[in-house]
Amino acid sequence: MMKKIKITQVKSVIDRSERQKKTMVALGLRKMNATVEVEATPQILGMVEKVNHLVKVEDLAN
Repeated sequence: MMKKIKITQVKSVIDRSERQKKTMVALGLRKMNATVEVEATPQILGMVEKVNHLVKVEDLAN
């Protein structure tokens, strides 16, 4: 089983590129301070890296 991470949106997507907006939606983040818990797959980690200035990431202890 892969480890889980908690991703929280901390900045707005207003005035961001369309690609960054779509990445946030793909991560499940649609509003400020929204939080999702996801598996830390390479695909998810890649998306987080592209929008790391808009989100806060925390490891979840299993």
